Amino acid sequence: MKFVAFERKLQGTGASRRLRNAGKVPGIVYGAGEPALIELDHNALWHALKKEAFHSSLLDMELGSANSKVILRDYQLHPWKQLILHIDFQRVDETTRLHKKVPLHFVNEENSVAVKTDKCTVAHVTTEIEVECLAAQLPEFLTVDLGELTNGQSLHASDLKLPANVKLVNRGRNPVIAVANPPKAEEEIVAPVAAAAPAKGKKGKK
Repeated sequence: MKFVAFERKLQGTGASRRLRNAGKVPGIVYGAGEPALIELDHNALWHALKKEAFHSSLLDMELGSANSKVILRDYQLHPWKQLILHIDFQRVDETTRLHKKVPLHFVNEENSVAVKTDKCTVAHVTTEIEVECLAAQLPEFLTVDLGELTNGQSLHASDLKLPANVKLVNRGRNPVIAVANPPKAEEEIVAPVAAAAPAKGKKGKK
């Protein structure tokens, strides 16, 4: 993906507030030299952040007459307004080694024995996972094939098929990615028997 950034000459709380009032977002690009102060169009950035690839792939940043490869590192949103307060990027090249979270795309769930035959409910426990690789080899996403999933089976991070030269960053853990939960047995609902109210006898006149 490509986006356009502009050089930001002023910094500080007041300058950032004026930028936001003008529909701009203050940001910074660091790595491979001096940090660069930038500003971006808020509406264009807002729509870009809704795209999965903007978060998990190499981006082409046009800044003045130069083009750089960057990745998104962080951004801050207003607590309740639809407003981006700040954004950070990192310059990378083909030799930059990254630790980056990438999204998981689940496929073939409906064709698995767990779902098709045993009527299980498949829970997607983890939707993104951290990998280590060169910037040029960063996958936009990882595909999780659930076609062989069976009743009660759990799929772990170690079961993922990774592209060449891409490693999991597990830090000693092997998290569950997905699990096939057996269908719940239907419980027989027994209506409580209402206690018969004692009949009220009629009192005769004396």
